[in-house]
Amino acid sequence: MNFIAKNFNKLTNCEVYEILKARAKVFMFEQKIWYLDMDNVDYTADHLFLEENGEVVAYLRAFKGEKESEIHIGRVLSVEHNKGLGTKLMNNTFDYFMKNKVKSIVLNSQTTAVRFYEKLGFKTVGDKFIEAGIPHIRMEKALDYEK
Repeated sequence: MNFIAKNFNKLTNCEVYEILKARAKVFMFEQKIWYLDMDNVDYTADHLFLEENGEVVAYLRAFKGEKESEIHIGRVLSVEHNKGLGTKLMNNTFDYFMKNKVKSIVLNSQTTAVRFYEKLGFKTVGDKFIEAGIPHIRMEKALDYEK
């Protein structure tokens, strides 16, 4: 299993296809979220994913946050659950952004995923809100450079 991090212009055609396939599988068919997934953020985002045998098995995209040295992540998914793929993706993501001197990561978590992110060191910030018809809450994590 390989961890890959690329900006949009460096992705191969096959990687774009596999990313969009994974996003459709999880968000549309599994979670029944019906919205236009391609929102132009992909063009300026970094795409971080785990690839196995040519398929994307876990994925997220990252883009500049509101504050300096802050990254916002979204579209976090794993195509198979309870296999550690999400944790592996997130730990690789933390290492990747620490190497790039990022100080904090923020995300809008579906409320059903809050415990997963809390185990990874994220803290909830603010009140719940609705995004794509699903309850979410903002979460933040300071990257620990002391490890």
